[in-house]
Amino acid sequence: MIIGVPREIKNNEYRVSMTPPGVEQLVKAGHTVLVEAGAGEGSYFHNEEYLQAGAQIVSAAEVWTRSKLVVKVKEPLPSEYQYLQPGLTLFTYLHLAADEALTLAVAQSGVTGIAYETVELPNGSLPLLTPMSEVAGRMSIQIGAQYLERHEGGRGKLLGGIPGVRPANVVVLGGGVVGTHAAQVALGMGAQVTLMDINLDRLRTLSELLHGNFTTWYSNPSNVARAVRRADVVVGAVLVKGAKAPKLVTREMVAQMKPGSVIVDVAVDQGGCIETSHPTTHSDPIFFVDGVLHYCVANMPGAVPRTSTYGLSNATFPYVLKLATLGFEKAVSQDPALALGVNVHSGKITYQAVAEAFDLEYQPLMI
Repeated sequence: MIIGVPREIKNNEYRVSMTPPGVEQLVKAGHTVLVEAGAGEGSYFHNEEYLQAGAQIVSAAEVWTRSKLVVKVKEPLPSEYQYLQPGLTLFTYLHLAADEALTLAVAQSGVTGIAYETVELPNGSLPLLTPMSEVAGRMSIQIGAQYLERHEGGRGKLLGGIPGVRPANVVVLGGGVVGTHAAQVALGMGAQVTLMDINLDRLRTLSELLHGNFTTWYSNPSNVARAVRRADVVVGAVLVKGAKAPKLVTREMVAQMKPGSVIVDVAVDQGGCIETSHPTTHSDPIFFVDGVLHYCVANMPGAVPRTSTYGLSNATFPYVLKLATLGFEKAVSQDPALALGVNVHSGKITYQAVAEAFDLEYQPLMI
């Protein structure tokens, strides 16, 4: 099979979907890999490394038009819609439930869209979302600590405090992968951490796993309002698989927060769990609402592309190899987890949460 690796064109997106060692494995398995010139430069993988691995270095148009399988990191942008066509399989983060225009464009093109974020194992885990959730969760606290500094617009607090001075109060909304890693880093930096979730079993597990200045709290509107009112940093880490994130923090709650406090909404790529959030970019990452600093970059892991690229490609490679070796139909028929990743096929929305987000017709995948 011919597999394409285009350069990511999203604002300040430096990740690449495949490393040179991954290319080498695919070529040894008998496949052809087309890499767009410069695709790996942001992660310090140079064209020469891909050539040595057996790839062909080509233009963007060649990657898209010659390939049967295109492997990306982020969703296609409007300038790339022209390349979407029937017979092409697109394997990437799609986050369709947060973007109606993208959903319609992908569906109308006839492309088959497999979303990393909805590939789901029998135990309910999301193997292709997990590594980037780990990165984003850890980054969220670094970012929160940075923007708490007064010259960045924050409240002027040191996250961990010092002897005799209280540490910052960090509230984490959601006890999944993002929330767990955020809490771990915040605790490691000495913050007071409150983690909220609706899953009591998860809260029990985290209470046993995490130690230090750590409290768990059941998530309901009243408790969320009380927690964020006291918070110096709020991390939005809520995930509903493949669906738009629920708005847990309302505009009224934000208005009650302390001036100079910081919100990091990691869920913004699924619409955000803070009512006042909207997607921002690495080049213009923050805005203020009622004196509260919001950081809502939709591709946070793109800021640490070397780590992120390795983490992502480690997880995606077995699925890429399966798709390349078996073809789309055999691969998804043999792998139920991969089949759950198919959001769009032959012009139909095949993932129910995406269809429901925009009141579109849902049609189960039929292979």
